[in-house]
Amino acid sequence: MNPDQLSGNTALPAPCLVDTGIIASKQDMQRLLSDLSRVRYGYTQDSHLHSEDEGYVMEVFADPHRSTLVANRTLYLNVYSFDYLELGYTQEGYPCFDLIQEGRQLRLIPLTNPLEEQNARRLNAAALEAVVAEVLSASWDMRIDDEENFSF
Repeated sequence: MNPDQLSGNTALPAPCLVDTGIIASKQDMQRLLSDLSRVRYGYTQDSHLHSEDEGYVMEVFADPHRSTLVANRTLYLNVYSFDYLELGYTQEGYPCFDLIQEGRQLRLIPLTNPLEEQNARRLNAAALEAVVAEVLSASWDMRIDDEENFSF
């Protein structure tokens, strides 16, 4: 017998989803959507496609008093606007995130690869560090030159 059985705690383990499944936890929805950047989106209401475009996920938040906004190719996603998120694949085999609320669906198809973005961030951070080091070095060189020119 394990300690949980002895204590009477028979809670089920937390779900484990790999590439497909339904997520109802607002916290899990927010964590998953926060990694998105560029997406193709489609808004369907009562099985009719109303809008389709590409955009950038600007913010993902959880607030029962604010709206999800999609305008001017930007997306501000409130997980409280949806009952659940369904993970799956498009017919073409691309991963997709379907945000569902009654007869409405907002489908998000990532246009960027998180692995490539992480490598780009590392390269950008290294390049930024090199530039900052160069600027600081030039600043110190300039101060030393100024001190030499004004010493008696």
